[in-house]
Amino acid sequence: MEGGFDGAGAAEVVAELRESFGSGRTRSFEWRVAQLKGIARLIVEKEAEITAALDDDLAKPQIESFIGEISMVRESCRFALKELKRWMKPEKVATSITTFPSSAKVVSEPLGVVLIISAWNYPFCNARVGRIVMTAAAKHLTPVVLELGGKCPVLVDSNVDIKVATRRIVAGKWGCNSGQACIAPDYIITTKSFAPKLVDALKITLEKFYGKDPLESADLSRIVNSNHFKRLMNLLDDEKVSGTIVHGGQRNEKRLRIAPTILLDVPSDSLIMKEEVFGPLLPIVTVDELREGFDLINSKGKPLAAYLFTKDRKLEEKFVKTVSAGGMVINDTILQVTNPRLPFGGVGESGMGSYHGKFSFDAFSHKKAVLSRGFGGDVAMRYPPYTAHKQKILRGLITGNIIAVFLALIGWTRH
Repeated sequence: MEGGFDGAGAAEVVAELRESFGSGRTRSFEWRVAQLKGIARLIVEKEAEITAALDDDLAKPQIESFIGEISMVRESCRFALKELKRWMKPEKVATSITTFPSSAKVVSEPLGVVLIISAWNYPFCNARVGRIVMTAAAKHLTPVVLELGGKCPVLVDSNVDIKVATRRIVAGKWGCNSGQACIAPDYIITTKSFAPKLVDALKITLEKFYGKDPLESADLSRIVNSNHFKRLMNLLDDEKVSGTIVHGGQRNEKRLRIAPTILLDVPSDSLIMKEEVFGPLLPIVTVDELREGFDLINSKGKPLAAYLFTKDRKLEEKFVKTVSAGGMVINDTILQVTNPRLPFGGVGESGMGSYHGKFSFDAFSHKKAVLSRGFGGDVAMRYPPYTAHKQKILRGLITGNIIAVFLALIGWTRH
């Protein structure tokens, strides 16, 4: 099977990997450090080739490749190298009186051989594929971490610095594979009264970033292949939304390019509002009051990310408490993935589990409980026969009633 494995070939590779893991050589701190340094070195040495490959695949701007791909992986390696020894160190935990004297710790144990499925842009699956993966894994009682994407909303309040807000929305939407990213803004929710002003500001920003003819811009990625191009055209040519385009809409199928496109007052039952856009199309949904947007978001599958632009702290607090999403950013977009101390993952339809930084280490580890005792402190009351006297002491120990234990030990009984 050219470019991959058949069943027998895959089984052979898995067997070799299990043998390697079973030997114990991959468990040491030194081996892990060597692997991380090797990845970081490879990225530096092959940066030009990586950038060229991304240009061939997506016409991805060089600086976008460096920021979103090369530097993030390299910094992830650096962060792990700095923190790895601490992550691997067993975590001491408190013990209880029922095990006195004893010590207890949590040991991070590698799960073993891991299959990582990644796509052409960033590691992901959608919900349909996620169910297939999870079903296959369940047959072998294999744990999974699923990052599945979803429709990531952006709520925009009328009190924002509109110039800054639109720059950050545009950068998060079109500066991220031209919208072909799981955390890219999928649609905007704003008030009916503020929508015209927001649309005008978005138009100005888009023209400033990508020129009057964005199809010729060197700063915009193209669509990954003809199938995705046709899928996006189906969303755009849906009769329910064809009259809602207020900016963009130009396309060049031969070059797989679609201009940044804004759609206003898109019907909720249109195709573009039913599935993840994953492209350069940005619908805007209007409401009377922005808080109505919370219910709108929660009526759909839980998104991988949710964004809010506002100066209202109470609205921000309600947003964080009310809306369920894999992650959130207030007054910006997509930057949550740049902080290695924050978990990255979905919830519900957008996935399960998380990774990045220590969360990645934990995702691939079993937390093994270890309780250690000596041979001293062995008490007869633990063992049969369970006399009334023993039961009083045991009950006191288990319930934490030290007075009852003391009274039982000195032989006092209540009449």
